[in-house]
Amino acid sequence: MKYGKFLLIFLLPLVFGCGGYEKLLKSTDSELKYKKAFEYYNKGDYTRAGTLFEQIAPFFRGTTKADSVYFYQALTYFKQNDFILAGHLFKNFSETYGNSDFAEDATFYVAYCYYLSSPRPELDQTDTYQAIQSFRLFMIRYPESKRIAECEKMIAELRDKLVEKSFISARLYFDLKDYKASIVALSNSLTEYPESKFREDIMFLVLRSKYLLAFNSVESKQKERYQASVDEYYSFITEFPESKFRKDAEKIYDLSSKVLKNEITTLNDKNIE
Repeated sequence: MKYGKFLLIFLLPLVFGCGGYEKLLKSTDSELKYKKAFEYYNKGDYTRAGTLFEQIAPFFRGTTKADSVYFYQALTYFKQNDFILAGHLFKNFSETYGNSDFAEDATFYVAYCYYLSSPRPELDQTDTYQAIQSFRLFMIRYPESKRIAECEKMIAELRDKLVEKSFISARLYFDLKDYKASIVALSNSLTEYPESKFREDIMFLVLRSKYLLAFNSVESKQKERYQASVDEYYSFITEFPESKFRKDAEKIYDLSSKVLKNEITTLNDKNIE
């Protein structure tokens, strides 16, 4: 009996609380909804706050409260980790209320939502490109912002992801044993990102690709392609004389040189796989 009484006392506030919210949703008092929306937001109840902001947005359009309604409506979705919808609302806000006190924050959140939506390097990087572009736009628009350093840090992080994506995509051709395409893709990756942290790996893969392309070529093309391997070895070893791949690189060089000097006419195995 005591337990039942305790349970009833505990549930009563929840029942009446829910009833109060349902009643509020049906109310035509937009000022009350405006007040309650911020109360719910400040309590961390972003779902209810968002619903109320969405309801009253048309009523406050064109008023002095419009920007706060639309900005916090976007924030409620952001707080619920719906970065796609939040980013869309922040972008609309930034374009509509450029003179608002919330404009700088909204413009930052557009980029930040793209940043948070950016996937791991193996996947499509459209959001990563959008994030970089949006952060740069923010920095141009608000050059004195206290968030500039933060933006630069996130741009660097996003760029590292693009570098890794480029490397992964280029290496795929090597893994598929399409060595001609591998040479092109890896070289393009270096051209696009010359400061890539994968530069040593990429250059060695170019060397391996040229060697294996020569090995798999018809006899009439082999000497020319083994010469390309030798030339690539010099480029690689000049830039990375203490490379972790030095032993394998020298093996490629020795085998290619022997073919060119006619010391051996054919290679019986792919020594560097």
